[in-house]
Amino acid sequence: MTASRLAAIPGIGVDKMGNAADADGRPEMLRLENLDTDIAPPRAAIEATLEAVGRDDANSYLPFLGIHALRGAAAERVSRTTGVDYDPDAQCIVSAGGLSGVLNTLLALIEPGDEVVITDPAYAGLLNRIRLSGGVPRLVRLVVTHDRWRLDLDALRDAVSPRTKVILTMSPSMPSGIVHTRAEWQAITEAAERADAWILHDAAMERILFTDDPVLHPASFDGMSERVITVGAVSKEYRMIGWRVGWIVGPKRIMNDIGLVSLTNVVCQVGIAMPGAAAALIAEDDGVAAATAEWKTRRDIIVKEMRDLPVVVPDGGWSLLIDTVALGMRPDLAAERLFRHGAIAATPMIGWGQEDCAGRYLRFVFANEPVARLEGLRERIRQSWSL
Repeated sequence: MTASRLAAIPGIGVDKMGNAADADGRPEMLRLENLDTDIAPPRAAIEATLEAVGRDDANSYLPFLGIHALRGAAAERVSRTTGVDYDPDAQCIVSAGGLSGVLNTLLALIEPGDEVVITDPAYAGLLNRIRLSGGVPRLVRLVVTHDRWRLDLDALRDAVSPRTKVILTMSPSMPSGIVHTRAEWQAITEAAERADAWILHDAAMERILFTDDPVLHPASFDGMSERVITVGAVSKEYRMIGWRVGWIVGPKRIMNDIGLVSLTNVVCQVGIAMPGAAAALIAEDDGVAAATAEWKTRRDIIVKEMRDLPVVVPDGGWSLLIDTVALGMRPDLAAERLFRHGAIAATPMIGWGQEDCAGRYLRFVFANEPVARLEGLRERIRQSWSL
């Protein structure tokens, strides 16, 4: 690689598996490799987008930090969740998707060599953005307790130090599907205070919960609103992946810096997509509850089909992990056998954390295949893995 900043940045694996599945062409291929979904966006969002395509003001660079309607809707969304009153003009910036918002925020927060604490497993795209911005990931292991993920609080305390500049959080997290408990959030916020660190919270899936628990957001904890920056997007909850629209909401003292990075990096957002995103945020029925119920049903069928295998049950999100090393296979070999013999596309978690943690797992995304196609999954696995 010609640039040293890329030396520690591998791909994410999903691209290769997705390309292979596209090229394969078998209609029976189960597409469990990528965070897509077949559930339609809110109708109001589609209508607003179609209307925007013919408008001159939507075919513009301006306003650079996002249209006011969307900034207002996004700030209101985060205010409603956190109980913190955010000013849309001074405390909200529209980004070109959630991950663009994460990268822009990291570039505004850290100096080269600063440490960023994040859980393991973690989305490889988040790890790569930490490295691209000059940061050093400090991984905190998730542990399996009663077939579900929990945060190792001792490991969290050990990972946070005076070198910690940011704690990057997500709940439900991808790819694990962990939903942090109040006790875990309390430990995270206390660690941020001790280190005088920022919390950068990826809220892309916060309402995709398979429990009856309320949404917990770090900015709602006492004293946290001045150190928590929230990044959200319409991609997951609102099923609007192709719009590439997100938002960054945070304390006034950092938003000018994030805005400067946004102007320098992507310059502006997709003009014809922002009205649709705003419409989704204010829609009377955004479809999130119905979509979440369907995703939970799909999760349940996979868990039922694989009940005799080392699957970790997610409490939210779009994906679950199976420990293939416990079955005697590296996840890349397990994925190859599934693809060839079972017509199942799934992504190994190599590079999504440490080899002895994330590197043990294969990910199944359940957001993009209906229940009827997921039935019989266990027999395909048996044929592929001889289990």
